Amino acid sequence: MPPFLPAAELKKTYDIFGHFYTVAVSPDEVASCRSVLEIIDKECTPGDVNIICDRQPDAVFIMMNPGSSQPLVEVNNHIDADQIGDLAISLVPTKPDTTQYQVMRVMRHCGWRHVRVLNLSDLRSPKSPVFIKTFERLEADHDYVAHSIFSPARKKELTKKLPQSRDTPLVFAWGLSEKLSPLIERCLNAIPAKQNFTGLLAEGTEDKYRHPLPTLQRDKEIWFQNMIRLCET
Repeated sequence: MPPFLPAAELKKTYDIFGHFYTVAVSPDEVASCRSVLEIIDKECTPGDVNIICDRQPDAVFIMMNPGSSQPLVEVNNHIDADQIGDLAISLVPTKPDTTQYQVMRVMRHCGWRHVRVLNLSDLRSPKSPVFIKTFERLEADHDYVAHSIFSPARKKELTKKLPQSRDTPLVFAWGLSEKLSPLIERCLNAIPAKQNFTGLLAEGTEDKYRHPLPTLQRDKEIWFQNMIRLCET
């Protein structure tokens, strides 16, 4: 079976860029967000990294939320909630988290040079229960659903970031929590019916796809092995 490469080796091969912003969802609350992550082979990284967003990637992954992902430079990108549809992309170098190394392992095996990561929500939070409570509260208290790229206000942005070819893999990997169901439904309704997709669907579910980073190391390796089998079919 293919080796489970260490993070130190993967860092030598790939650059990671993200678009970070803060949004005022009310006069008293600001949310920290990331709208997209681009993982690209260092040999393909352009001088102007922002043109990466205009390229078509080899695959697009959709996961839960940005987790502990952090910019490696200072970012001052603040908007009001009603400006979200006009948000300009400005990529910055990004510190990868453990989940992204799993994606890199799949990239390495499949020969992909560029993978784009989108999320059900842009809200940055390393702890899933905290993230879930936050998005539920923002939607209930402030009617703010545009934290998700799959919301109607961000249709133009989503169209640009999804695969333009049915041959480009679209991989669902957002996890198994029932609390995500409203976000998953929004995502699936926003994706064009003609779009092909794949992922490791959990048994007994219709829309819960296994996340790249389960708790146990053995399960991380199983996810990797199953994913590369899936991508080879």
